Amino acid sequence: MHDKRMDLRYRTTGHARLSGILKDDLFLKNLSITGCCLECEEPIDKITTHEIYTIEIWPEADAHIGKFELQAECIWVHRNEIGFTITISPKGKCFQNYVDYIAYHHPKV
Repeated sequence: MHDKRMDLRYRTTGHARLSGILKDDLFLKNLSITGCCLECEEPIDKITTHEIYTIEIWPEADAHIGKFELQAECIWVHRNEIGFTITISPKGKCFQNYVDYIAYHHPKV
């Protein structure tokens, strides 16, 4: 799947939440400037492909970066993972700072 990506993805240890959709926090499995993958401990059945969602991101504490939001389109859902492409670049520096942080500190996917 990653062969079709325009940008490298970086593994993270951050968390995410889909506002109003899932009440539990999700794991931010990987992230790039164009997309991300979220993972849940249970199968996901409330997410629809080709819909736009607001994703709240909490970077890992070691990054010392505040939370931020992404607007992203769900591209695929596989049991307990969701793949997104970012549709609107977030405002502020937190997103870019986080991508820079994980690019330096985490392995590429």
